[in-house]
Amino acid sequence: MFVTFRLRGSIPESRVFPPNRLTSGEAFVVMDRLLDRPRSGPVSLRQPEIAEMVIHSLSEVERRFGRYELHAFVVMPNHVHLLVTPLVSARQWLGPLKGFTGHEAVRMLEQRGRPFWQDESYDRLIRNDGEFARVWRYIEWNPVKAGIAALPEEFPFSSAPPG
Repeated sequence: MFVTFRLRGSIPESRVFPPNRLTSGEAFVVMDRLLDRPRSGPVSLRQPEIAEMVIHSLSEVERRFGRYELHAFVVMPNHVHLLVTPLVSARQWLGPLKGFTGHEAVRMLEQRGRPFWQDESYDRLIRNDGEFARVWRYIEWNPVKAGIAALPEEFPFSSAPPG
């Protein structure tokens, strides 16, 4: 399963993706391009301590609770991409993961009372090995595509092995 979740306010509320003009895949591409080059909105995940807390939480949830198998991830300045094999329904791991990391981030940022994550997430089932490989590459190359790293292994907040 390919999952994306983003910071609250990272896409202006006035930005609408009409379903009658765009497929869900096309809307995702447009949204992801906006997220990759933020001109406004929160970029709290750019702070190393926040990004590292999210990464630690991803691996801890996998290790301690066994709710998914984590294959690839990237923590971008305002969103997170994951490639997981879920072992329970998404609502049993994604909501708690976002709840915990959001609570911790708000505490670390000293911004009590402000929501951290956008309520909705994007998820897509992976249909075959080819799609799995493409999504893995998409995730690890996202910082390069966004212009914040020259190579995937240079970006510290991803599953790409350090170079």
